[in-house]
Amino acid sequence: METTENKTVVVNEGKNIAIIAYITFIGLIIAFVMNNEKKEPFASCHIKQSLGLALTGLALGAIGMIPILGWIINLVGIFVLLYMWIMGLMNAINGKESTVPFLGEKYKEWFKSI
Repeated sequence: METTENKTVVVNEGKNIAIIAYITFIGLIIAFVMNNEKKEPFASCHIKQSLGLALTGLALGAIGMIPILGWIINLVGIFVLLYMWIMGLMNAINGKESTVPFLGEKYKEWFKSI
């Protein structure tokens, strides 16, 4: 059985990698490479969430190319995506292994092999 003290040490080791994952797409790539060496479960959780947010942002960009309806969806989506990104970053900073709101569970399911 893992004690609270051991869990804190494990979270702290992956915390920096998890925070880096949320800072730009290049940060996500850097975090992915850094985590390949250590395989921290905490960092892996946040890398999956950040990857999902990045891909959702790309999808919103593609939808934004559609006149009028696409622009409206894109505008609303940007605010939702920003909220999800802030929540994910705050979870990483606070050492919580929580998923981002709305699509976090799906990201976890879709990227379970990463």
